[in-house]
Amino acid sequence: MIFRHLRKFNASGPRGTTPLATQDRAMNDRASEDLIINERLRIPAWELSWSTTRSGGPGGQHVNTTNSCVLLHWSVDAASTLSQADKARVRAKLANRIDQSGVLTVRCDTHRSQLRNRELARERLAALLSDALRRERRRVATRPTRGSVERRLESKRETSQRKKLRRKPDDS
Repeated sequence: MIFRHLRKFNASGPRGTTPLATQDRAMNDRASEDLIINERLRIPAWELSWSTTRSGGPGGQHVNTTNSCVLLHWSVDAASTLSQADKARVRAKLANRIDQSGVLTVRCDTHRSQLRNRELARERLAALLSDALRRERRRVATRPTRGSVERRLESKRETSQRKKLRRKPDDS
């Protein structure tokens, strides 16, 4: 009877695998792919380097024994897919996140799983770079219309008149 229950439990996949292990394997495959920033920019996987450390904070014994905190390093200066203008824009917008050697580091220790933290670090790097590379629209200078100028001046006259009426009357 016990063996029947065990067989049912392991029937979800090949021997020794569970749906969660399959999901982690798929995440690991995605973590080794190129990082897509937008439709025109893709960072090759070989430009990304990873390191892991132990996470801090609550979590008990698990936190003390596993390296689930992920550090994603990407060198802005050595980026092969960015133009010089784009590199300068990234350096200017993300200056507080880039170290002296020109490496942008993203830290992630949100989840207990290292693979999930790797995926989240990739998403954070993609979001940082897409925001940094977004070009601000230049403001087109326009003149106020004659009607809006007249309304503004009329409003100023009314305010002035209202404040004059608040004063004490002069004796002269």
